[in-house]
This record gives sequence, C-alpha cells and structure tokens, in this order.
Amino acid sequence: MITIDYKSRLPVYEQIKNQLMTLIQLGVLKPDQQLPSIRSLSSETGVNVNTVKRAIQDLEEMGVIYSVPGKGSFVSEDAFA
Repeated sequence: MITIDYKSRLPVYEQIKNQLMTLIQLGVLKPDQQLPSIRSLSSETGVNVNTVKRAIQDLEEMGVIYSVPGKGSFVSEDAFA
C-alpha cells in the first residue's frame, strides 16, 4: 500500500502523507473508511511509529482524516471538498 523511497529528498513522513492523500483522492480509501493503524503502517513500511504518527497528525490537521479515540483514524467525508 505505502512504499518508502529512502533515496528521495522528501522526508519519510511526507512520503507517507502524500501516498495516503493519493489513495484517498483515487477512491481506494473511501469516506468514513478506517485507515490502517499507526502500528500496522509502521510495521508495513519499516518506519518508526513516531514518523507514521506525524504523517497521520498532519492529515488530521488538514481535515483529510479524523480520529475517534479508541477506534482509530478515518477518511473525512469532505476530505478534498
């Protein structure tokens, strides 16, 4: 789902954020669909949990996703409205 290019000058958290935004824009991740957990994304990409958390926090601040305590993160209904 997410691939990291370690030769890129783009920070890893930005790569994760951009790829998640692309998946949402393409409709792969639909409104109100739950995102994979931070830990599972970390495990899948081989990236530190804090790096993935920063990408998720940035997306939440942008209004692309929202978090439900104890449940996880979900795609916003109006992610790119």
